[in-house]
Amino acid sequence: MRKPAVALVGRPNVGKSTLFNRMVGTKVAIIEDTPGVTRDRIYGTVNYKDYSFHLIDTGGIDITENKMNDEIKGQAELAIDEADIVIFVVDGKEGLTANDYVIKDILMRSGKEVIVAISKADTKLFKEHEYDFYELGFESYVAFSGAQNFGIYDLLDHITKDFKEIKEDNDDSIKFSIIGRPNVGKSSLVNALLNEDRVIVSDEAGTTRDAVDMPLTYHGQKFTVIDTAGMRKKGKIYENVEKYSLLRSLKAIDRSDVCVIVLNAEEGIIEHDKHIAGYALEAGKAVVIAVNKWDVIEDKDKQMKKFKEQIRNEFQFMTYAPIVFLSALTKKRLHTLMPEIIKVYENANREIKTSVLNDVIMDAYSLNLPPTYKGKRMKIYFSSQVSTKPPTFNIQVNNKGLLHFSYQRYLENKIRESFDFEGTPIVLQFKNKGEE
Repeated sequence: MRKPAVALVGRPNVGKSTLFNRMVGTKVAIIEDTPGVTRDRIYGTVNYKDYSFHLIDTGGIDITENKMNDEIKGQAELAIDEADIVIFVVDGKEGLTANDYVIKDILMRSGKEVIVAISKADTKLFKEHEYDFYELGFESYVAFSGAQNFGIYDLLDHITKDFKEIKEDNDDSIKFSIIGRPNVGKSSLVNALLNEDRVIVSDEAGTTRDAVDMPLTYHGQKFTVIDTAGMRKKGKIYENVEKYSLLRSLKAIDRSDVCVIVLNAEEGIIEHDKHIAGYALEAGKAVVIAVNKWDVIEDKDKQMKKFKEQIRNEFQFMTYAPIVFLSALTKKRLHTLMPEIIKVYENANREIKTSVLNDVIMDAYSLNLPPTYKGKRMKIYFSSQVSTKPPTFNIQVNNKGLLHFSYQRYLENKIRESFDFEGTPIVLQFKNKGEE
C-alpha cells in the first residue's frame, strides 16, 4: 500500500501550523500571530497506530487581491489536487468568514474527501459558533485544540479509518524510480531506457514537474519506470510547481521497489545529492547509484576509480549501493543499469533460513563478544528474519540496553559478508527475550 497524502487547508491564522506540528510531532512550520506567515507548503510524515501518511501544510487562502495571496491559493489548489484527504481547518473562536466559503467552493469542486477540523475548541466563543460550521455542507467534523492537545487523536482516527482502501493498482511489474536533483539527466535516462522520447528533455533545470509512470519490458520481465521531478534543496525552491514536485518525488520513492539515484559526472557530488539519497534510505528502498553524463569525462578509467572513491567517502551511509557509470545521451554503458536494478530488487526480497542465520550470528558472537557495561554483557539467544523490502531481522537478547552501536554495525557487516544484500539496507531489531 502506498503512503497516502493529507493536506491541511484553510484561511490564514486558523491554527493549521499548530495542528501540523501536533500531528507530525515536531515544530516544523513557522507559527506567528501575524496572519499568513506560513507561505509555503511544508511536508511531514505522520505515524499513527499502524498507519503512516504524508502531511502537507499550506499557506492560508485569503480572497484579498494581491499577488502573494494568488500564489498561496495556487499552491493550496495544487496540494488539494495531490492529496487523498483534505483537512479543512476553520476557526472555532471566530466562526465562518467569507474566506471560508471561498475555500469550501474550491474543495467542493475538487471532489476530494474533506474533514472539517474546528480549531480553538477550548474557547468560550466556540460554543457560540459550534453549529454554524455544518452550513459548509461536508460530512465529517472534528473539534480540536492544538494548544490544549485535545481532539487530535479523534482527527487522526477520522483520517486513517479508510486507509485500507487507498491502494496501488495490483500489477506484477518491478517499479523503479529515477531520482536526483534537477538537470542531472533523469528524463534523458528514462528516454534512453525506453528508446523513445517519452519525457520532455531540456537544458533548463526542473523541466519535469510530475512523476510519470511508463511501462518497460526487459528480457521478458515487466518494469514500471517512474520519472520524478528534480528535487531541489528546500531553501532554493522558488516556483510553486517546484515546491509541489518534492511531494510527488517522495511519493514516487514510496511506490518504488528500487530507486536509481542519478549523479552528474560533470558537476560531481554536492550535499543535496546526499539528502536525496537519504530520502531513499529513510524509505528503506533498494538503490543503485548511476553516474550520468560519463561521455564528457576524459581518461575514463582513472576518473572512474577516483569517482567511486569519492562516492564511497561521501555516501558512507550507503556503502552497500552498487555504482554504474553511463551516458543517457550516447547510451554508452547503458546496458549496465538494468542488471543492477534486478539484482538489488532480488536482494531486497531475499529470505534467509532461520537456522543458517542463527549459525552466522552465533559464530559472529563467539568470535567477538560484545563489550561489557558495569560488569554486564549482552547475550544473544535467537535470530530470525521477519520481513523483506528491506530485509529485517529480530535478534533476541538478554538486555538490549547493553547494545553498543558499534556492535550492531559489526553484526550487520557479518550478515552482509555471509549473504548477498548488495543494494539494499538491512534492519536489525534487538528485542529482550519474550518481548513482542
